[in-house]
Amino acid sequence: MDVRRLRLLRDLAVYGTVAATAEALHLTGPAVSQQLATLEKEAGVPLLEKQGRTLRLTSAGRLVVEHAEVILGGLAAAEADLKALRAGGRGTVRIVAFASAARGLLPAVWRRRAERPDDRIELRLTEMEPAAAVTALRQRDADIAIVHAYSLLPLEAQSACDQHPLLDEPVLLALHPRHGVADGTPVDLADFATARWLMPGPETSCHELTRRACGAAGFVPRPVALASDFAVLVALVAADAGVALVPRMALSSTVDDVTLHPLTRPVTRTILALTATGDARQPQLRRVLDDLHAAAGEHAPVSSVRRAMLAADDG
Repeated sequence: MDVRRLRLLRDLAVYGTVAATAEALHLTGPAVSQQLATLEKEAGVPLLEKQGRTLRLTSAGRLVVEHAEVILGGLAAAEADLKALRAGGRGTVRIVAFASAARGLLPAVWRRRAERPDDRIELRLTEMEPAAAVTALRQRDADIAIVHAYSLLPLEAQSACDQHPLLDEPVLLALHPRHGVADGTPVDLADFATARWLMPGPETSCHELTRRACGAAGFVPRPVALASDFAVLVALVAADAGVALVPRMALSSTVDDVTLHPLTRPVTRTILALTATGDARQPQLRRVLDDLHAAAGEHAPVSSVRRAMLAADDG
């Protein structure tokens, strides 16, 4: 089977339709269809089947895509080694990251890069929610995607991606002092079943995390406010509008009238860097990943949760 056609089948799995694949690769739809038909002949089994007006992968097609990921990952690694020989590790690294990771990790990465100007690695950063970041990585619009997953909401397995765990952080409950709970005291979410809840927007994984955490405590949260900017939620907690769950990395500057509490049934958020399979061997990506690991290791716990607040918009 021709490797270029294998890549085309993998791209169809990523983009979903022949038209979208053709547009992304600057080809015509008939050209894509012709190459896929040739690949089917090479494979000797149907790889695609019609579903309405579109094509979808058969079980054999999905199997071939899985093998293609391995093959293309090996090619990417070989290309990375050759690129290192040709360019000495110089290049641009495009990073997409959700807001609190962009604020909590990337400045340290930038500082470390500035200390080593001879590396000649240019960083490009775009703030992006995890789902969109994964899509950007799979469509080769990014080199590193920084995403998160919760202990109650694991990250779905991502084909064609290598995972690089950076750190785990607790999710805390933000309360107004009128609740009479001493700052930093662990709390049971079941005690807040009748509270007014302040939640991230339903389009975010953080919204589903709150629902699952409360569900595990035996109740369905009653939201009185939805805002994807955690700064809004914490400000509303300070105004005694309700209670909210907040990941620790989101805590940065001071705010009055808010206490923060670990949970008796701990919930954690794992922050990971994703790269396309095989790409981590590229010297410039390896160096940036090393800097991300170092920045994560330097990320100090919040020393006084009482005075902390969220200053960024992330889901």
